[in-house]
Amino acid sequence: MTLEMFIGVLAFSFLSKSLSGSYTKSTITQIERRFEISSSVVGTIDGSFEMGNLLVITFVSYFGAKFHRPRIIGAGLLLMGMGTLLMALPHFLMVASYSKDADNFTVTSPCSSTSQNVMQQHLPGNYFLCIDLGEENGSPTWILVMFGNVIRGIGEATVGPLGVSFIDDFARPENSAFYIGCLHTIAVIGPLLGYSLGSICANIYVDFGFVNLDNVAITPQDSRWVGAWWLGFIVAGILSLLSAVPFWFLPRALPEAAYNKISLSWHILHKFCSKPVSSALDFVPSLKRLLSNRIYILYLISHVAIFNAFVIIVTYTPKYVEQHFGQSASRANVLLGVTTIPATCVGIFLSGLIMKRFKLGMLGAARLGLLTSVAGFLCSMPYFALSCPNTDMAGITVPYQGEVEGGVLSSCNTECGCPMNQWDPVCGQNGVSYVSACYAGCNSTHGLGRNMTFHGCRCVQTWGMSDGNSSAVLGQCPRHSSCSRMFYVYLVLQALSFFFYCLGSVCTFIICLRSVQPELKSLSTGVFMLVLRVLGGIPAPIYFGALIDSTCLKWGTRRCGGRGACRMYDTQTFRFLFLGLISCLRLCGYAVFWLMVVSIKAKVQREQRATAEVELEKGVGAAVEAGALLKDSLATEKCGALKPVTESV
Repeated sequence: MTLEMFIGVLAFSFLSKSLSGSYTKSTITQIERRFEISSSVVGTIDGSFEMGNLLVITFVSYFGAKFHRPRIIGAGLLLMGMGTLLMALPHFLMVASYSKDADNFTVTSPCSSTSQNVMQQHLPGNYFLCIDLGEENGSPTWILVMFGNVIRGIGEATVGPLGVSFIDDFARPENSAFYIGCLHTIAVIGPLLGYSLGSICANIYVDFGFVNLDNVAITPQDSRWVGAWWLGFIVAGILSLLSAVPFWFLPRALPEAAYNKISLSWHILHKFCSKPVSSALDFVPSLKRLLSNRIYILYLISHVAIFNAFVIIVTYTPKYVEQHFGQSASRANVLLGVTTIPATCVGIFLSGLIMKRFKLGMLGAARLGLLTSVAGFLCSMPYFALSCPNTDMAGITVPYQGEVEGGVLSSCNTECGCPMNQWDPVCGQNGVSYVSACYAGCNSTHGLGRNMTFHGCRCVQTWGMSDGNSSAVLGQCPRHSSCSRMFYVYLVLQALSFFFYCLGSVCTFIICLRSVQPELKSLSTGVFMLVLRVLGGIPAPIYFGALIDSTCLKWGTRRCGGRGACRMYDTQTFRFLFLGLISCLRLCGYAVFWLMVVSIKAKVQREQRATAEVELEKGVGAAVEAGALLKDSLATEKCGALKPVTESV
């Protein structure tokens, strides 16, 4: 076996785990709508991966390096696969509660005393029976999704630290950064596939095969649409299981000829630490040495802030794009994937190439990492200028025509008897959206399914529309065309931002390895990932999800009662929270990163002075020795000159 073979196998595992992770991010909106939960709860589900990861990351990183690393990685990938498959299980448990009589609804006049029966057949989730499973608080099966994500996190903890440390142990120093860069470049293909898979699944109705799709009147642009979120988890789970197989047939270490950089002291330490008891006793002193390293601590602090911003970006950018620019989940996922991922891929690859080509030391790597991070941050500043107004929703964002105050009830619909918890938006010919055809005051319908139109809408007529132009169609009114153009500008800027940031990714990661003693590399990587998860990966999606919930203008209602998922947000407040918080976190991280660069520079200068002093001492010693030799030589020559005189006398 060669190192290149191990890198190839590890790259496939990186691809599978990144595909699984990115697909999970792409389904956040779908899971939120399917289980009728808030953004803070779905943020907890997303953060559960980090919870599982931190349970074992430190011990796996430290003790795993003393045992058979390839097999430990293989076991972790098996756990990842099983956890991912478990995340899809709730879908199959929920379909057991579907009503077989879901299509037996009749359409009555939208504006009548029996309006509460109107268009119920168009709402997703019609197929639930309100069985006694606590579904008035939402389907509890989302807990299985969270539990599966925890198991996925436990399995993933073995792949990164052990795989990267294995490469760094057996590769030449000048090739280590390049190999790691190639590894992460290949891994970035995973998110491209993950977001593409998420786009495909988001366009497929969640219950395909169980319901008559002709009776589903909503479209992917509707805030109640739920895609086949479970389908991608099955694909990702199978891929993770396949990636685990090769690791069970790999050797514990490379042949002796491949030990290009492992010193005799490492062999002695490895032999000593191969005993579990000795490893346990050495863990605390090693951790103490690691946490007393000033450069490493500054590295941790800076990356905690930056990672918080990164988690928010990766988790909620699809949702932000959907809400602010009016894009469907499917379109948002595919466009974000095909623009951002290639730019990230190229940035990471060039980062490793730069490290190899210029043989940058720790100071050079830190300076390049700071420079590229700031460049990426500057590319994101124009985001604040890309602003789309709130959708005109009668009674929520704009008042009814002739009304002074807001509220969904108006003189044009007070006699309709509209249910207060109804959300089935329609778009009037006046360009204003209404909560439902009932709240638009429509009195007749035409057509079926997605082609249904509503006529005689009194609330539309109040805007000066004639009887012939007072109709409405299903769905909210589309955003202005300028929002679509802004979305494309946003995609270009985000691709540039990710490219510049990733251009220094390998450089900054190398600092984690080179700022500590060689025997602490695996531990430093494990602690680094642990800290990021505890202080970034877990809390970030939860607290920002709560902030998103605070911007909700209209909450949905679960089929069996209780508050469901948010149907409409205040896009301006959402925008300022999203962009403002990310910018503040990144600025704080870069400030601490700069302090780390200063500390590295001071350390390098101290080492250079110490080296110069040693060389000076060697030079002085050599000069003294040379002087002594010269003195002896002169004395010898003098004695040689006097000897003939003495002999003659």
